[in-house]
Amino acid sequence: MFMKILIVIPALGNVYGGPSKVVLELAESIGKLGISVDVVATNANGEINLDVNLNEWIIQNHYRVRYFSYLNSLDYKFTWSMSQWLFANVSNYNLVHTHAVFSYPVLVTYWMCQLRKIPYIATPHGMLEPWALAYKNWKKKLYFTFLEKPALQKASAIQMLASTEAEGIKNLDLKPPVVIVPNGIHREDFASLPDPEIFYHQFPETKNKRLIIFLGRIDPKKGLDLLAPAFAQAYQKFPDTHLIIAGPDNTGFLPTAESYFIKAGCHHAVTFTGMLTGDIKYAALAAATIYVAPSYSEGFSMSVLEGMAAALPCVITTGCNFPEAGEAEAAIIVNIDVGSIAKAIIQLLEDDQKAKNMGDSYGALRYRARQFILDNYTWDQVALKMISVYEKIIQGNKHL
Repeated sequence: MFMKILIVIPALGNVYGGPSKVVLELAESIGKLGISVDVVATNANGEINLDVNLNEWIIQNHYRVRYFSYLNSLDYKFTWSMSQWLFANVSNYNLVHTHAVFSYPVLVTYWMCQLRKIPYIATPHGMLEPWALAYKNWKKKLYFTFLEKPALQKASAIQMLASTEAEGIKNLDLKPPVVIVPNGIHREDFASLPDPEIFYHQFPETKNKRLIIFLGRIDPKKGLDLLAPAFAQAYQKFPDTHLIIAGPDNTGFLPTAESYFIKAGCHHAVTFTGMLTGDIKYAALAAATIYVAPSYSEGFSMSVLEGMAAALPCVITTGCNFPEAGEAEAAIIVNIDVGSIAKAIIQLLEDDQKAKNMGDSYGALRYRARQFILDNYTWDQVALKMISVYEKIIQGNKHL
């Protein structure tokens, strides 16, 4: 069936991490299958706005994107121009897909869809997880009770990225059906990784070291306060290790994050690279020995998928919402505490020293990680699942 889909997200700037990347990858992947897809967002990108034309369609390979100006107040990104556009145009679409919660652009989208009687599906991207709701609790509680929840109750569906994320929102008493559609990666991005020398050239202090890599925003929920003492334990035992912290700081949390490693006594063995994209990011993955995600809370981490697809043995916490990887013995899943993270990293470093071939436990974990992602979590597979959900909603099917 012909479908015209509108995707709404508060912002697409790189500093906002995974959700921005996910939306563009999803739009491209479903557009490639013949679905008409438009994306709208503000031009926000942290302290510096995106250098893009406003209020006009920008044509991409298989979708269009339109940016609007905004006024940032309490991080809600108020945008009168987007509100006007939605009022005039939302009825041109069969279905609207919102990404994020606790944001004005998404809230006004709910209202316009209700006004024009257009079905909508909402993807919170982990923002309704118990830890996320508890962070800055008073503000979120008021907003959720009086604005977000009433609008979510009228959604046609809520997309969760993982089964554990779906389990975590049950106490919120939301009425719409929950569908589980994960994030993905492009198989071709991991067919052949770039030469690690690309990364070493820019960060020479990392050469001839065994690199442990963290990919993600510099944010309180990412567990860097746990990673610092955990890495310090590993570094004390293996002084040839070096930790890469690769990700943007869009909230000014970097000085606090660095203080964790200073306090742990291992700051000299840590490189904060800022956000890595393109070849240098893939070269960093190629250079790494271990991937680590010590998060308190995630929707479904894109960088975990990337670490596993790069055939890295991965240490991830239960907060990463990826029990399937543990069940497949494709990653090491640990409790959210310093001791568990340190123990897993040290075990992998010991296994790495003993590794001789793909038959050893370290090599087998790398192989399973890569195959598990390529077999189950590519954007081609995700797009088909998402389109099936869209079709059922548009057709009025209540059993998603």
